[in-house]
Amino acid sequence: MTVHFIGAGPGAPDLITVRGLNLIRRCPVVLYAGSLVPPEIVAEAMPSAQVVDTAPLNLDEIIAEMAEAHAGGHDVARVHSGDPSIYGAIAEQMRRLDALGIPYDVTPGVPAFAAAAAALSTELTLPDISQTVILTRTSVRSSAMPNNEDLATLGKSGATLAIHLSVSNLAHVVKELSPLYGADCPVVVAFRVGWPDQSFIRGTLADIRDKVKAAGLTRTALILVGRVLGGAEFTDSRLYAEDHTHVLRPAKG
Repeated sequence: MTVHFIGAGPGAPDLITVRGLNLIRRCPVVLYAGSLVPPEIVAEAMPSAQVVDTAPLNLDEIIAEMAEAHAGGHDVARVHSGDPSIYGAIAEQMRRLDALGIPYDVTPGVPAFAAAAAALSTELTLPDISQTVILTRTSVRSSAMPNNEDLATLGKSGATLAIHLSVSNLAHVVKELSPLYGADCPVVVAFRVGWPDQSFIRGTLADIRDKVKAAGLTRTALILVGRVLGGAEFTDSRLYAEDHTHVLRPAKG
């Protein structure tokens, strides 16, 4: 018996991996985060499967479901949104499973920041502009941020920022980043990426707060900040340059 932690992707049912979908189809127990995982994904479970929405459950109750399945010798598909390695709260579940001697594995999923970039037809790492993407969040009702991971510190890098779980803290984001990136720095707030009602609000650090407030967005949104989002001029990468040689493209002549 194994508990399979599965990343379901950002919302579109066809963005789940083949491995993840096959596990859902064959596991007799499916536990899923109903507030974020599309119903079409868990609808792929076998008709006889026990399918449980864990949104109203606490950690102890979720582990109890896994322990019961373990006692019965039933594999579990534990379905999370996006990629479970990013704010997936799987480490605390795995720690409990370790203590109980219950085996598990992890199947990755498409993270929200990658899905947002794809929907925007945007590369987040442009030569001369940004070669680093920082995934972070701010502290609202969730756990406190560790020392030196505040926006004022991370923003000194000038990297492209993908700020999760923080749209309700947008005033703080703007305040911390404006002195570092400039008030004219492009910002995109991506709402429910991959879902039928997905939307994108484009602006700058100067006006994004007003635009988001007017749209009434208070949750389930990702904040992207960086010059790569605004059509900045950049040079071609060396990857496909005519004079760039490597073992698979040796020098001519």
